[in-house]
Amino acid sequence: MERIRVAVSGASGRMGREVVKMVLQDESLELVAAIAPSAGAVDAGTLVGLPACGVTTTADVEETLQKVEADVMVDFSIPQAVMKNTMLAIEYGVRPVIGATGFQPEEIEQLTQLCQEKKLGGLIAPNFSIGAILMMQFAQQAAKYFPDLEIIEYHGDQKLDAPSGTAVKTAELISQVRAEHRQGNPNEEEKIEGSRGGYYNGFRIHSVRLPGVFAQQEVIFGGYGQSLKIRHDSYERSGYMPGVNMAVKKVMNLEQLVYGFEHLLDD
Repeated sequence: MERIRVAVSGASGRMGREVVKMVLQDESLELVAAIAPSAGAVDAGTLVGLPACGVTTTADVEETLQKVEADVMVDFSIPQAVMKNTMLAIEYGVRPVIGATGFQPEEIEQLTQLCQEKKLGGLIAPNFSIGAILMMQFAQQAAKYFPDLEIIEYHGDQKLDAPSGTAVKTAELISQVRAEHRQGNPNEEEKIEGSRGGYYNGFRIHSVRLPGVFAQQEVIFGGYGQSLKIRHDSYERSGYMPGVNMAVKKVMNLEQLVYGFEHLLDD
């Protein structure tokens, strides 16, 4: 079977390095590009601590896509660059698998339309952890019976966005099955602004940012005389790679862009 040709954008980042490793270690995948503007020209294998693979890192997404024949581009670059990178991938007929967060709803709609016009598969996923996806699905199911809830997400202090993409996606899924209603005492007063967290569809999202923390999220549901907590903990970035690997292979059979890794699990 012909190997899937993969370009990795953001290859020198913490997640990007894990993606490069995953691609190089899967015989059904072929690394054809590693885009890393700050890395200089180095062998991608050496960059991630593996033997040299013959692929030299490049600095520019468009120039790279012009020179290589890629089937899929995996992007874990910074939020400020990801929209442009995704549009370039679609323009050059490369299926985007996007792990960066920060997309606005209208941007996702624009990208969805572009992929539909080209009949090109793609994925935007706030989280590639299969355990995190199950956590979100369980939370959505629980919200049908426990409509009063709050989301608390924990990340390291260098994370750029708050709330996390996973928390936003969880809130979106919950809102599909939960009628909007404002929780808590209608006369409550925040003594310190923001102490009740971010407001979404009647419930609250809290973002914790601390050194030494990797990635955790819990959804707390409250009912009469009981509470329910659904929590997922990630301990290292390699835990996301089975999901990225699955996504790279499944988008080859899609003809549209999907938002959310859970749609691939349903196949």
